[in-house]
Amino acid sequence: MAQTIKVIIFFSLGCLLLAGCSSNLPDAVETAYNRLPEEIDFNFHVRPIISDRCFKCHGPDEKARKADLRFDLEESAFSKIKDKETFPIIPGNPLESALVERILSHDPDFAMPPPESKLALTDEERAILVKWIEQGAKWKKHWAFIPPEKVGLPEVKNKSWVRNEIDYFVLNKLEDLGFQPSEEANKETLIRRLSFDLTGLPPTPDEVNKFKLDKSANAYEKLVDRLLASPKYGERWTWEWLDVARYSDTNGFQGDPTRNMWPWRDWVINAFNNNMPYNEFTIKQLAGDLLSNATKEDILATGFNRNHTYNGEGGRISEETRVENVFDRVETVGTVWMGLTLNCTRCHDHKFDALKQKEYYQLFDYFNQISEEGNVGSGSTPPVLDVSPIEDAQRADELKEFLIEISGKVDEFETVKFPREPGLPASKSDEAEKIPEAIVGVLENKPIKRNPSQLLLLQDYYVKPDSRFAALLNKLRAAKINYEDQKSKNILVMVMDEVEEPRQTFVLQRGTYSKPLDSAFRNVPAVLPALPEGIKNDRLALAKWLVAKEHPLTARVTVNRYWQAFFGNGLVKTIEDFGVQGALPTHPELLDWLSTDFQDNGWNLKALFKKIVMSATYRQSSKVSEESLENDPENKYLSRATRMRWPSWMLRDQALFISGLLVDSLGGKPVKPYQPPGIWEEATFGFIKYEQDHGDALYRRTLYTFWRRIVGPTMLFDNSARQVCSVNMMKTNTPLHALTTLNDVTYMEAARVLAERVLNDRDSDKSRLEYVFELATSRKPKSEEIKILENRLKELRKEYDGSEEEAKKITLIGEFQVNENLDRTDYAAYTVLSSLVLNLDETITRQ
Repeated sequence: MAQTIKVIIFFSLGCLLLAGCSSNLPDAVETAYNRLPEEIDFNFHVRPIISDRCFKCHGPDEKARKADLRFDLEESAFSKIKDKETFPIIPGNPLESALVERILSHDPDFAMPPPESKLALTDEERAILVKWIEQGAKWKKHWAFIPPEKVGLPEVKNKSWVRNEIDYFVLNKLEDLGFQPSEEANKETLIRRLSFDLTGLPPTPDEVNKFKLDKSANAYEKLVDRLLASPKYGERWTWEWLDVARYSDTNGFQGDPTRNMWPWRDWVINAFNNNMPYNEFTIKQLAGDLLSNATKEDILATGFNRNHTYNGEGGRISEETRVENVFDRVETVGTVWMGLTLNCTRCHDHKFDALKQKEYYQLFDYFNQISEEGNVGSGSTPPVLDVSPIEDAQRADELKEFLIEISGKVDEFETVKFPREPGLPASKSDEAEKIPEAIVGVLENKPIKRNPSQLLLLQDYYVKPDSRFAALLNKLRAAKINYEDQKSKNILVMVMDEVEEPRQTFVLQRGTYSKPLDSAFRNVPAVLPALPEGIKNDRLALAKWLVAKEHPLTARVTVNRYWQAFFGNGLVKTIEDFGVQGALPTHPELLDWLSTDFQDNGWNLKALFKKIVMSATYRQSSKVSEESLENDPENKYLSRATRMRWPSWMLRDQALFISGLLVDSLGGKPVKPYQPPGIWEEATFGFIKYEQDHGDALYRRTLYTFWRRIVGPTMLFDNSARQVCSVNMMKTNTPLHALTTLNDVTYMEAARVLAERVLNDRDSDKSRLEYVFELATSRKPKSEEIKILENRLKELRKEYDGSEEEAKKITLIGEFQVNENLDRTDYAAYTVLSSLVLNLDETITRQ
């Protein structure tokens, strides 16, 4: 009974406070207070304010913290302030809370945030904090660290619009805001959008016509299934992954030696085409070498974490390089699978998120056990996997066995010749004190580690005093040369492995490789679920932990990144940052529903993509009214399809495809298509010259273009540099587009071959103009569009008639064979017209 009375009294007091608090607020804050939603949520209303305005002085950073007060921890925010009789937050009583007193104060010596911080609160933000405390100041863990749950589908009024679960969440939000979804896009737009989104290439006119004529109820679904089953699907989605994986065909830095990572790229293409479950895709790339009975393909997959840059500049300290490579692996994994800015904790505790510097180095320890030593002799730095033809791989293995055998004999000989304590190099023997310093330097390395030049130096020195030793060294040198010569011919891919004797890992002072502090042993951040008990705690355990059902981040981060590919932005706009400074999800319940559904469906990417593109949300027209543009300029609430430029790699592939030039074959060595002269030479001080390929290699998909790390393919004007992991989609609209697509050899050659195609396939100007327009835009032109094209064709014929040399210039661009039987004037006129059509806004833009 007494307990019931207490509850009634507390409830009554709460009502009085709710009724009276706003009347005691400054007028502007009271006005803002009255506009607030009924329920204030800590994660979506309060945390963004305190992390932005309070964490600078009262957050995780111990060195910057003032008054021993923290607003990143619940217990501190509700505890008595040090040396005072007041509390920062008193649930249910905002006007007695020191926080509210400070944020409402106009006294510059008392107000918070202090004026000099330049972190002023708005009236609405003050009102939010007041109302949150008034409602009981309920504290929550950061939303991204709470495992997602599959909530029930929300109620909607316009149920006839809904096609699947995605639409319930989107429409519910639109109806709450008073917005209406757009009408469905027409069939031509839908098949074009789908074809690019799922395969990276446009549909053919025949495919468009078949889809338009298919009146069956499941016509659209059949189209989706066909595109998902196409081998081009794997090529399209591999491009996205290459940016994530910082893939390149060279190491970067001075010298920029070539590496053979393309077999790993082909592994990714096959993984996407075979619809490898994303959890398996993750585990194999992070720890395929540690799987029981790991296959060659499993080990090849681990090339993911050897794709980073590799600094082999002269005078570079190998240990510094090795440590920086480990940094890259940790931070890439943090970005790709957890959406956390782990790079912030390399030097200190995170300023905003609950991540400690020591936890960074605990993760570092997982990737610190690879046998890589930081020495760079070529593009293929051990550990490597030989994926050459069987006979070449066997020959290399035989030569390696012989090399090990001979180096073992040299080692035995030197044990007698240079007596010393076990474990010490020959350079530490008494005998070494009697020989030149240069020779001692060679003896510091084990025989198998010496290069041919060092062995020759040693051999020449001992040829007279010890001919037996010199002869043995000569055999070792020959074995070394033969093995390295064979190895240079073989396809060696850099992969992961584990050292037999684990390295000790230390926290590094400000990330400096040579300044170890406390030791650190592998573990996961405390803010996330713990590792299962009793497991072998290695890199494989970490990979499995990332895709465990209870992990709150991986599924969310993955779904969000792929949502970006279809809609231009993620449901969380900051793709790379799910921490407290990242953007809040626009549709949190939808993100959680999709994330749990993704896991429940076996991490099936094709099923996820199908769910997205089958939705009414995806099928909307991109037409936008002035009202819609004003209310939602970024299309955050998805009341229309997002209109955006196709990326430059898709534009190049489209030009090749439409013209008929595209060579359609999966995988293989990278190719070198057209590129302006002197680019590589300028970037490499003249040491590396670009040697362009010829024939079919010129017309392969951009995915297969050779990527020099220090200067990427010149036809790409909007892509990541592939220096580090990149998950943000680049959306650009600059003059670089037109400068490339109107002038680059590939585009002009494609226009020339497209002109030949329409001249040969159609026999009247009208039908030719209709055909070229349809090839480029996936729809038939309107009568007024035909008139514009006819007028332009007339002008071009007039311009080239009688200008044989100018016509010849435009029709001889590129190496593809020229059809000398075509009328030169028509050929030139249609080439320029084809270039115009390839550059139409509708051709280069996703509608």
